[in-house]
Amino acid sequence: MKQSEHRICDYEGSPYRRVFWEEADRSYEDQAERLVLRALLPQQGRRIVEIGAGFGRLVDEYRGYDQVILLDYARSMLTDARERLGDAYTYVCADLYRLPFADQSLDTVTQIRVLHHVEHIEDAFDEVARSLCAGGSYVLEFANKRNAKAIARKLTGAQDTDPFSEEPLEFVELNWNFHPRHVERALRASGLEPRERRAASHFRIPALKRMVPAAALARIDSLLGAPLAPLAPSPSQFVRSARLTGGALNRMQWRCLACGHGALNEETAGLRCPECDHLWPLIDGVYQFR
Repeated sequence: MKQSEHRICDYEGSPYRRVFWEEADRSYEDQAERLVLRALLPQQGRRIVEIGAGFGRLVDEYRGYDQVILLDYARSMLTDARERLGDAYTYVCADLYRLPFADQSLDTVTQIRVLHHVEHIEDAFDEVARSLCAGGSYVLEFANKRNAKAIARKLTGAQDTDPFSEEPLEFVELNWNFHPRHVERALRASGLEPRERRAASHFRIPALKRMVPAAALARIDSLLGAPLAPLAPSPSQFVRSARLTGGALNRMQWRCLACGHGALNEETAGLRCPECDHLWPLIDGVYQFR
């Protein structure tokens, strides 16, 4: 079985939920991102996949979809999600460079707080485009290198890197900031046309977050998101792209990563390929495609 040729940021065993979200109190960021999702996400659909879903923080935003698939590279994250959320959702452990979905089998894909760990965004976008049906939506969040704070730091000499350069910036290993033009150019090259944009998380200032209730701060953030999106002043940018070509939604859901066959048979033990007989196991409620 071919493995990914790219470096992967693996959160296996990470205390991400507890340390990053609960103990650090990122209620404002959480609420701000949810408001952006509500503005950009098609409210109804057949099949939605969240790439890099982690512990399932945003799953309740997908209530209008018949099937919700939470995909992550870290099995421990998905196990945590299933223990808290139950079996109402489909859990898939897989590599975003090698998605286990049949061509044109998805009508919506979301990817929040993930792209900053992706080394080759063009390859990742190609997989999303392949999996989306014609007219399908891809709601993407990415870390913006051209934000107002970075510009101010450059102008005052506090940082050496150029926020206006379109080259991705790997500021620590497997962590990148991206210029908006670079991201949108890569999306178009993969056949994903940017349609709507939002700036988000303008107020990541600890003192301000202590003074202003998270819900109020998130509402102000949401009001600024659309008009300020072209200027990209915030550290977080959202873009909703559409897959313009391709066919109608494929009733087949899975594909075999071992041989490329476009359908798998469901068994108690997992998903079996009728072409090469490879079994992709179901372990503790999580499909294993790694």
